[in-house]
Amino acid sequence: MTTQCNVVVLISGSGSNLQALIDSITQNGNPARIAAVISNRADAYGLTRAQNAGIATAVLDHKQFDGREAFDSALIEAIDAFDPQLVVLAGFMRILTPGFVNHYSGRLLNIHPSLLPKYKGLHTHQRALESGDSEHGCSVHFVTEELDGGPLVVQAVVPVLADDSAESLAQRVHGQEHLIYPLAVRWFAEGRLRLADQGAMLDNQVLPSSGHLIRT
Repeated sequence: MTTQCNVVVLISGSGSNLQALIDSITQNGNPARIAAVISNRADAYGLTRAQNAGIATAVLDHKQFDGREAFDSALIEAIDAFDPQLVVLAGFMRILTPGFVNHYSGRLLNIHPSLLPKYKGLHTHQRALESGDSEHGCSVHFVTEELDGGPLVVQAVVPVLADDSAESLAQRVHGQEHLIYPLAVRWFAEGRLRLADQGAMLDNQVLPSSGHLIRT
């Protein structure tokens, strides 16, 4: 019997990946339970998505705190009030302090719009086009102190088309994000996914450095 896996989702914007998680849980029997959604921006539309789904919300405005450490300390307190087994970053536009990352070691997931380790940081779709890549995609990974650098869980690969713009490529990658993020959260909630000294493990097998690959 799978025990309940409480999840806290952190957002800064529209929350499309949050919506994909909500839909996965309500429609597909994902055993995760979103206990709360927390944003650093009061105008984030993802808060409305959460409220529409009956999920508790909270806002911590980073501008009200004296530095990243003070903000992250308050954020930890807000998150831990919901007793989460997993914390999910879904478009949370804050660089997290080592103290925060270590507090949630092994239970902190992020999604990034590139095939990591390629194109850490911003403007990933434009950078893939400028490099002439034939493939692009998105990655779910455990978060470590290295920006966009933790062990990979799952990657979705999409072909780069001859007439792609950054916008059209981004749209197709977003579609894959909405598939692989709920999948990774499901694996974690089912007890199949964990972080070990050897790296990310699925069903007690160490995942390859690229994570579980899905090609479209």
